[in-house]
Amino acid sequence: MEAVNITSLGSMLPIKLFMAPQSISGQKSHNIRCASNREDNVVTLLDYGAGNVRSVRNAIRLLNFNIQDVKKPEDILEAKRLVFPGVGAFAAAMDILNKTGMAEALREYIKNDRPFLGICLGLQLLFEYSEENGPVKGLGVIPGAVGRFDSSTGLRVPHIGWNALQIQKSSAILEGVQGHHVYFVHSYRAMPSNDNNEWVSATCNYGGGFIAAVEKGNVHAVQFHPEKSSNVGLDILKGFLTGNRSDSVKSSDLAENQPLKHASTLAKRVIACLDVRANNKGDLVVTKGDQYDVREHSEEREVRNLGKPVELAGQYYKDGADEVTFLNITGFRDFPLGDLPMLEVLRRTSENVFVPLTIGGGIRDFTDKDGRYYSSLEVASEYFRSGADKISIGSDAVYAAEEYIKTGVKMGTTSLEQISYVYGNQAVVVSIDPRRVYLNSPKDVPFKTVELTHPGPKGEKYAWYQCTVNGGREGRPIGAYELAKAVEDLGAGEILLNCIDCDGQGQGFDIDLVKLISEAVNIPVIASSGAGAVEHFSAVFKQTSTSAALAAGIFHRREVPIMAVKEHLRIQGTEVRI
Repeated sequence: MEAVNITSLGSMLPIKLFMAPQSISGQKSHNIRCASNREDNVVTLLDYGAGNVRSVRNAIRLLNFNIQDVKKPEDILEAKRLVFPGVGAFAAAMDILNKTGMAEALREYIKNDRPFLGICLGLQLLFEYSEENGPVKGLGVIPGAVGRFDSSTGLRVPHIGWNALQIQKSSAILEGVQGHHVYFVHSYRAMPSNDNNEWVSATCNYGGGFIAAVEKGNVHAVQFHPEKSSNVGLDILKGFLTGNRSDSVKSSDLAENQPLKHASTLAKRVIACLDVRANNKGDLVVTKGDQYDVREHSEEREVRNLGKPVELAGQYYKDGADEVTFLNITGFRDFPLGDLPMLEVLRRTSENVFVPLTIGGGIRDFTDKDGRYYSSLEVASEYFRSGADKISIGSDAVYAAEEYIKTGVKMGTTSLEQISYVYGNQAVVVSIDPRRVYLNSPKDVPFKTVELTHPGPKGEKYAWYQCTVNGGREGRPIGAYELAKAVEDLGAGEILLNCIDCDGQGQGFDIDLVKLISEAVNIPVIASSGAGAVEHFSAVFKQTSTSAALAAGIFHRREVPIMAVKEHLRIQGTEVRI
């Protein structure tokens, strides 16, 4: 598949759909810029257009700094402080840096010990080379190579979630965060060695220790995302920008009975999901139903309204949600990019919510009423620019998997493959919506079956899980197991595993299904559908190898607070971010 120059995609869509990279909520952005124009209050941002850096911008502005974007190499050399939030693939990033002359400017800037903060890929690019689609030469500032996590031992790759930092030396920006969880999302990492030991300021344990942060003089870089690491991450960013750390890490971010030493590995994630759709009046609301029926059982059949999306997302962030997922179920099938209210929901949410945001619904190739064709990549790109960190693909991934299983050929043109190729598989979630089909014998179908923990309604001992499309309304001739294996091959970085039979029932997750899928793939799996009590979360984490558990209705109706779930998990011995 030919690489896509994503920096040019903006010109391919109607101009009204785009905001300038440096803009944010109109008047608020203007007020911030006007409030402080002093030269010492400017952050130079190197944004080469690959992925979501809106949250980095929002975090910088939240700390009362203005942003100047790099447009030419000289802007790097003249910067007072430079932030480089690298997103995407190593080779594509280096290609852009080399072609624009910015690679050499970066080397000179760092060589002169100027204030620098690299984030994620912004750390990896400092090394000599990467094995990602390579070897590919990096900036060569730090000795060593960037290699892929080894999944042959069962390690789930990408490394997605909240993992603990282990401080290796005194650090100007990491003081006091020993053992705290910060947010990682990557498939490649650099390893500590004798050659780069003087650079390493923090490591993280995931299948062995890897470099989580480097620091030398005024040059800093982190593998994790501070702009997605809640108060801890914002405090780290503040330390870089101002040289002064707040006490928020030491006070508000930990429970009194949760010592720092207890944070040592990858935490299990608790995710708040918001099903968003237009009601009868055309307003976007958060809704929830039973087995995908979101309308009230009344004569008017009004869409069940459980709150406003932006407000609820902000509340869940304050309540301790590790991620927030928006599933747009409005049904804007004719023109996905015309769904401006949902794009605005993302933009506004990302202003105040500093944990990962996922968006799903309608992300596919389409042709509008005027005959203009839009690729799924263009659609996804707009969502990334609006604040999404991950894209969730549903029905379109099912069709792609069916074709792949039939032909054994990766076409490279499917939504899943295109988005994964440009933004990395860590940015692509596949949402699987299966229903349980009971069987008397596993020989009755050509699909993977499970022996049930509890017999079916007619005493059946087995079942297979039939995948559906179009919001669960249409069954397809493919099982959840087969679909999960196929989409992993095609580039999915994570699976959101729903269950139509359990949705809205409050009787717990479908353990048989979650166990089947989480053991079938080497990418993270998010268990969804059925949570009704804190015990359901501990059950799914203890009985399966799922990486995260997602809930909606019990959080919306405040039946079970997020922190009650986390406190229960902590008492049960499951590591969580408190």
